Amino acid sequence: MAEPTIAAGYPKALLVYAVSRGADRQTLLQRSGLASPDLSEPDARIPLSHYVALFEAASALCDAPALALQFGEAVRMQDISIVGLICEVAETAAEVGRQLNRYARLVVDEGGPADMVRARPGPGGLWMEVVSEAYSANPPLIEAELARLVCNTRATFGSDPAFQAMRFPIAAHFTHAEPAWRGEYERIFNAPLVFGSDRNALLLDPGFPQLRQPPTNGYAFGVLSERADALLRELEAATTVRARVERQLMPVLHTGDANVDPIAAHLGLSRRTLQRKLSAEGTSFEKVLDELRQKLAMHYLSGKKVSANETAYLVGFSEPAAFSRAFKRWTGASPGQYRARG
Repeated sequence: MAEPTIAAGYPKALLVYAVSRGADRQTLLQRSGLASPDLSEPDARIPLSHYVALFEAASALCDAPALALQFGEAVRMQDISIVGLICEVAETAAEVGRQLNRYARLVVDEGGPADMVRARPGPGGLWMEVVSEAYSANPPLIEAELARLVCNTRATFGSDPAFQAMRFPIAAHFTHAEPAWRGEYERIFNAPLVFGSDRNALLLDPGFPQLRQPPTNGYAFGVLSERADALLRELEAATTVRARVERQLMPVLHTGDANVDPIAAHLGLSRRTLQRKLSAEGTSFEKVLDELRQKLAMHYLSGKKVSANETAYLVGFSEPAAFSRAFKRWTGASPGQYRARG
């Protein structure tokens, strides 16, 4: 199964936040296996493992073990993801949950349709559980997103008398063991905490789903939904073996280690089976690699933010001369000529 991916807006926001806390940007990128161009488009896909590695690097470089919680507290989902913008213009709290699930794959794509959250009645109120396996397997993601949800909700409904009459949340449960920074959990959630639970969840007042958000913009909701639906279609279309190979190649391209054997292993295939499946789609590993390098090189150079030598490195060429020859074969022009007219 292909590795889960996350929208690039998330690691981009975490990178900016960690730098604001004193971490060195280049060291963060190196330790997480990311490159700046990977984060240029918020809706692009990044392997989830790189986002997790970025949390680890950021916590270490900032000497802040509770950084994931603090990142969730400080940065709104609306500033990270189109899904956050859609939730902001939903009419009710219940509708926010429905939109989170409708567009869950635009946040974390685990390879197919899957809900992000689930609401179900329980003793003492309504449980809102995080059901995404990718989140549950990575405590920093749970910390960041539940802290973000709580802080965002308080900011959104803070002036609503009905919300003010509620305790929010009533309790917070986490499947991971209690960390040394429990005090930060207590400060942010301001609710009874349970660690080592059977769920990652918030216990809410039964009346919470009926809360209405401040007046919403129906036109904005339509425009954002149309864009999000288009992004979903792109994800759903990217189920070919070629697309899966490209997703595996993207994070390792700049290392020069874009070889067929490790890519096949990541996909759970033998080298021969991978080549056979690509052949059935009318291509080969070598052709996919070459065309991906061409597409990315043209993208980097046309943006004029990256030099020809930097582009050569980013697409996996150790020698600028070899990159120049390949680029001329692709386009009929040298990298410098293409960049100048782009």
